[in-house]
Parts: sequence; structure tokens; C-alpha cells
Amino acid sequence: MTWETVAGIAAGLLLAYAVLLVLLWIYARRHPETVSMKDALRLLPDLLRLVRRLAADRTLAAGVRVRLVLLLAYLLLPIDLVPDFVPVIGYADDAVIVALVLRSVLKRAGPGVLERHWPGSPAGLEIILRAAAPVRRRP
Repeated sequence: MTWETVAGIAAGLLLAYAVLLVLLWIYARRHPETVSMKDALRLLPDLLRLVRRLAADRTLAAGVRVRLVLLLAYLLLPIDLVPDFVPVIGYADDAVIVALVLRSVLKRAGPGVLERHWPGSPAGLEIILRAAAPVRRRP
């Protein structure tokens, strides 16, 4: 791996982190009753720690752990389904993929697993559970 590749990956991760922080900051300012600014800023690092901890948990089924490892690899790769330089939707594909993988973990292992491994605040966990919760259909 050349230094340009490493620098590109690092720059991409920093840019993605900065954009997500701005989006979380905007959300936290509009909805202070839902999430505090501190919780919003900690959400992304806590989410990455959660995925890493879940992937290392030997009590989970192998298929769940494989999905989580593939998710981490996808997030680290500089190649995305939608390029990150495309405004707004460039980062939306990452959020959708994370939500889908966490939804499959919830279905397979239950919310207790996420609660057990969550390193952040209860408000941050609530946001993650809401984002990954299955869609409820109206009768």
C-alpha cells in the first residue's frame, strides 16, 4: 500500500466524520429534546466501537459476525456504492448500509446484544435502535 492510498483513506474517513458531525450537530440543534450535543458528537465513534465489539463477540452466530466484519471493511474502503463527493446522498449509502446490518443483528440476536456492547449514552443507543428498528406496518 502506498502512502497516497493511506493518505486517501485517512482523508476520506476524516471527511466522512466531519460531514456526519455537521449533520448530527444540525439534528441536535433542531431536536434538543431527543439528543444532546455531546451525545450527537459521540454517536459515530460509539457506533464504530459497537460494530467492532459485536464482530468480536463469539456468542453471536458466525453469519452475524461475518456481516459485521464486512460492514467494517466496507466503511474502511475508499470505494462506495455512491461516491462520497456527491452532496448529501454520498454519505447516505453508508448510513443505510449500517442501519440494514444493525437491523439484521437486531432480528437475529435481539436488542439486548446491542445494549450489552453499547459504549455510549442511553440516548445514543436509543437513536441507534430507532434507526435500525424494523419498519412497523400499519394494519
